[in-house]
Amino acid sequence: MQLRSLLPLLCLLLITSCSSLSKGVKNTAKAEITALTFIDEAILPATTTYEGTKVGGLSSIDYANGQWFMICDDRAQPRFYTARITTSAAGISQPVFTAVTYFKDKDSVFTPGIADPEALRVTNDNHIIWSSEGNVAKGIQPFVRMASQDGAYVKDMTVAPKFLISQKDKGPRNNGVFEALTRDYSDNSYWITTELPLKQDGNEPTYKEAQSPVRMAHIEADGTFAAEYVYLLDKVARPGKLEVNGVTEILSYDKDSFLVLERSYASGHSDGGNDVKIYKVNTAGATNVRDIASLQEASYTPVTKTLLLDMETLRPQLTDGMIDNVEGMTFGPLLESGKRSLIVISDNNFNSFGKQLNQLILFAVE
Repeated sequence: MQLRSLLPLLCLLLITSCSSLSKGVKNTAKAEITALTFIDEAILPATTTYEGTKVGGLSSIDYANGQWFMICDDRAQPRFYTARITTSAAGISQPVFTAVTYFKDKDSVFTPGIADPEALRVTNDNHIIWSSEGNVAKGIQPFVRMASQDGAYVKDMTVAPKFLISQKDKGPRNNGVFEALTRDYSDNSYWITTELPLKQDGNEPTYKEAQSPVRMAHIEADGTFAAEYVYLLDKVARPGKLEVNGVTEILSYDKDSFLVLERSYASGHSDGGNDVKIYKVNTAGATNVRDIASLQEASYTPVTKTLLLDMETLRPQLTDGMIDNVEGMTFGPLLESGKRSLIVISDNNFNSFGKQLNQLILFAVE
């Protein structure tokens, strides 16, 4: 067949491929990621409101069907926003919000305090899968649920008992539960990760040490928790009166391959005290610890992690030299070069603890 006769077919294949990628709903296998190149930052003013709501607490971001979805961790009114955001090799625009949608409980609106939204993804059938940390201190269970795009309850995922509040020395830690969620790159299943170790598995990391394994759990398409792998947290990057380090987002991009976002915080630092790193993680060869009740005395092989980006290197290019409370991460549309874009977003805690930023940062994926 002559090249001239192949050109229409080649063009059709290229258009179809790019269209599929732009949806952002189903990630297909890609070449290995070698670097993230900083492009631009956008700051959403703390005074931003939309349809009577204050825009803040943006704990997760996803891109699907040409729209951006951002969850808000307001316990009084659990909700998510949709927006238009323009990304290119030249920069990233501020979000232009198009809707705010309130999550509904099984029968009606949520009673304030019952849900603490932390992560969301758009499913392959355009539902919303989302997670809540609950409130361990008050005995309110965490959950993972499916909702329709109007916020209506669809179903619960069947959370493995070890992730639920049970005995005093077992189960999740307060504010350390289901923080990170991703679709599997190839199918209708999901992965979820706790921010901090379960009580029976290890200690919270500090500036001095980290014996701190968290579990990456695979959620089958039918909603059941399946295989679990161990991810070992770093130490807290800097000392402070309050110290914490945990997983705030994961992103599946190839077989056994993930990007993992670790956010360290220490109080008392003029730059905000946040240190954020993105790791490449591979589960091949790691031990499935699903049937191991406690990791403290167990023998296992954790996932491998390789530092991809230390955001400390970006401080001079960011507003006020601040890396804020980065909690969300997603692939976006292709850039003009054909490279994928990657966007991270920060939760400004509604500025409850001092000056913070609604910060979106755009990268090119190398």
